[in-house]
Amino acid sequence: MTLHTPESRLFVDDYLPALLAQASQLISGEFHKVARQHGFSVSEWRVMASLADGEAISIGDLAQVTVTKQPTVTRLLDRMEAKGQVERLPHESDRRITLVRITPQGAEAVAQLMKLAREHEHRVLEPFGLQRAEELKKTLRQMIALHADQAEDSEETE
Repeated sequence: MTLHTPESRLFVDDYLPALLAQASQLISGEFHKVARQHGFSVSEWRVMASLADGEAISIGDLAQVTVTKQPTVTRLLDRMEAKGQVERLPHESDRRITLVRITPQGAEAVAQLMKLAREHEHRVLEPFGLQRAEELKKTLRQMIALHADQAEDSEETE
C-alpha cells in the first residue's frame, strides 16, 4: 500500500465509505482465518455471532445484520439447522415471518470462537486506548442507526 502526503492523497484515502470498507476487510479478514480454522465458513461465523445472544430474529433482519442476501442466508440456515446449530420458529403474530435462533448446541459450538473474536477485537483496538475505541464504536453504531433508517426509507420508495 502506498501512502500519500495530505497534498497528494487519493480520494479514497480520505473518503469515509472507502476507509470503512478497507478497515472492515482487513480486520475481518484477520479473524476469518481463525473462524475457518475452527470449522466455520465466514457466512456461518457471521450468522452464529449475530445469533449468539440467544434472541430469535427474523431471517430478513439476519440477512441485513450479516450483510448477506436473504436467499443465501436461507440456504445457509438449511445447512446449519441440519447440523443442529440453529432452529426456525414461527412469528407470534405474522405467519409470513420466520424467526431463527441459535440452539444450545450452536451456542456451545461458537463459544470459544466468540472468546477469540473478543481477544482479536482487543488487539485491534488496544493501540487507540479504551476511551477512543468506545467512542469509535459509539459513533459507528450511531451511523448505522441513522443510515439504516434512511436505507429502509429508500427501499420502500423503490
